[in-house]
Amino acid sequence: MKPVLTLLSLCLTAHIVFAKTIDRIVAIVNDEIVTQSDIQNFKTQLKTRGLLDEALLNFYDQKKIKNNSKALLNYLIDERLVDSAVNQKDIAAPIERVEAEIRNIVNRSGTTRAALKASLKKRGVRFSDYQNFIKTSIQRQSLLQQEVSSKIKISDDDIAAYYIQNSKNTKALVFEYELAHILFLTSNGGDSGARKRAEEVKKSLDSGGSFERLASQHSEDPRFTQGGIFGEVKVGEIVPALETALRGRQPGDTTGVVKMPDGYHIFKVLKRKLSPSPEFIKAKAQIAEVLFSQSVKRQYETWIDGQRQTAYIKINK
Repeated sequence: MKPVLTLLSLCLTAHIVFAKTIDRIVAIVNDEIVTQSDIQNFKTQLKTRGLLDEALLNFYDQKKIKNNSKALLNYLIDERLVDSAVNQKDIAAPIERVEAEIRNIVNRSGTTRAALKASLKKRGVRFSDYQNFIKTSIQRQSLLQQEVSSKIKISDDDIAAYYIQNSKNTKALVFEYELAHILFLTSNGGDSGARKRAEEVKKSLDSGGSFERLASQHSEDPRFTQGGIFGEVKVGEIVPALETALRGRQPGDTTGVVKMPDGYHIFKVLKRKLSPSPEFIKAKAQIAEVLFSQSVKRQYETWIDGQRQTAYIKINK
């Protein structure tokens, strides 16, 4: 029997050596491993844009990962660290949630579940493997939401500072005015007549006349209200002539005669306050997204560095 046992032992040893050659362990990360086949498979997925966790991959320089074997291994190590944290925190992704996400993917792509299965089969991917991929992605996203995204706070000051630094229009805040006015319509006796009436009332104002009384006596505003209330206006949203006339005016000040589309006005500043500029308001949401994305990346890098410092990582040369 001894020769048979010896032969069997030799065969087993040869098989083990062969297996190690084909799929050797490249790195150990806590209770996870990275094998040579993991590396080859990941390279294939990168080339074919296969089953890749884009949400995680987007934290990294993908070009560097493709062209640098060390960067690729470091990514896979980080991937294992994320999965270790998922296991430590016992983050689950029930099949119902997995199926709901698959339905969302199908709906967003405008296809059907059957077509998705057919496409996966054509690429050599079993549907059960795809379900596991979605499950893992959900678990990772839940972890990163807890450990990274939830820590990010973007303030209005952060957004304004970014806008001022990166926009050609550096004014994040502009003045908003509450105005009263006295209106002289050009439709009432023509342009020159309206201007003449306005200049006469302006002289009365400059001589100490009451704006409210003169507005009540002379304003031709068809919607006139007591005191000649005009409403609120914001720099950047008004005609240039009015913007120029209001520049430097304080509450209680009156402007000169201002030509507007409907006639000539004399304005009184009732209130003045700083308010976000129209351009800033338009850009605010987009800037918030940019800052959030940048902050999430920095926060992730800090978090993953912390995981590396406390993890058991062994790289086999």
